[in-house]
Amino acid sequence: MATTLGPSSAAISASCGSLIYPSSKLVIPSISINTGSCSWKKFYGGIGIQGTKGKPQFHIAVTNVASEINSVQQAQKLGAKESQRPVYPFAAIVGQDEMKLCLLLNVIDPKIGGVMIMGDRGTGKSTTVRSLVDLLPEIKVVFGDPYNSDPEDPESMGIEVREKVTKGEELMITMIKINMVDLPLGATEDRVCGTIDIEKALTEGVKAFEPGLLAKANRGILYVDEVNLLDDHLVDVLLDSAASGWNTVEREGISISHPARFILIGSGNPEEGELRPQLLDRFGMHAQVGTVRDAELRVKIVEERARFDKNLKEFRDSYKAEQEKLQQQIASARSSLSSVQIDQDLKVKISQVCAELNVDGLRGDIVTNRAAKALAALKGRDCVTAEDIATVIPNCLRHRLRKDPLESIDSGLLVIEKFYEVFS
Repeated sequence: MATTLGPSSAAISASCGSLIYPSSKLVIPSISINTGSCSWKKFYGGIGIQGTKGKPQFHIAVTNVASEINSVQQAQKLGAKESQRPVYPFAAIVGQDEMKLCLLLNVIDPKIGGVMIMGDRGTGKSTTVRSLVDLLPEIKVVFGDPYNSDPEDPESMGIEVREKVTKGEELMITMIKINMVDLPLGATEDRVCGTIDIEKALTEGVKAFEPGLLAKANRGILYVDEVNLLDDHLVDVLLDSAASGWNTVEREGISISHPARFILIGSGNPEEGELRPQLLDRFGMHAQVGTVRDAELRVKIVEERARFDKNLKEFRDSYKAEQEKLQQQIASARSSLSSVQIDQDLKVKISQVCAELNVDGLRGDIVTNRAAKALAALKGRDCVTAEDIATVIPNCLRHRLRKDPLESIDSGLLVIEKFYEVFS
């Protein structure tokens, strides 16, 4: 940042102090001082803004702050990328097309509301979800904010950032990849919601809040493996945050709210227990995963896994081109999503299917519309077709049907039958 100063050397040194960017190396910005009319330049996000004030005063131009900020951010991104645990490439996963499609649609449109993946053990559920990390796009966030606040959306801003915007203060913006946060089954409620910062309480004598996993997952992905085994009190926390988009913490006389809008992805084995209907309804889509029965496909999966275990770097490099192509598809679909249209006639038929299947509430209608648009965007089209709806509607409605203990037909097949009955 730069500012207009008078001839006081103390003021100049104070300005220099505010320009030191937090990093491991001390940075002294170069300053040129010219007398004359006070035109000044202020750096914000690498953009220079010219201004004029009364004269005569000094002209101070900071020449290397923006480049230093960029280099520090690039170094942080590189360090974060290198420190990540190598994951199995998404493009290398054989089969399981339904699960992969549901995950991709949620990355394209996070408002779909997440995915619930249920299936046999050893079918690659966790591997597929974690492999999504490499494909996640970058988003704008306020630098240093623990809640990944969106600088352009007041609804996704933390309270401190919103106060800065209200006061007219400038925000430092950076680009980061969308977070994927794992929620362990044994996590405590304090770790999930956030708690009091004990270190500050003891050293400074002040009550301070230490954000939890929900804060870290804001505008990202929250993944719960074996979600049907999650403790009831944690399920209640997730329900509350998923419903409101905010997490409110009441601890030791402190009341703090922060945005907690995340894509909720869960996986589990139906043999280990059912999920509570309230939580199941919060998942936008439901994917069923079965064991691959084709012998040749099974051999291919075993061989690919053996290659990955033998030399993971070489294996990942062999799928680099496919991964990059998939990343470009996702980025293109996200940018064109807002222009995708769906005909009124198709909207009416979607709602007719939901009504005739006795789906409770309107989430089924909303999610089906969103998922169909995301699929059309993924395919590079700007108009939704009946085929798009047929592809996504079983995943959007399957888990919302009332269960009949005497019914032997899979709920997904019931949805498909009703779809063809209405759309024919």
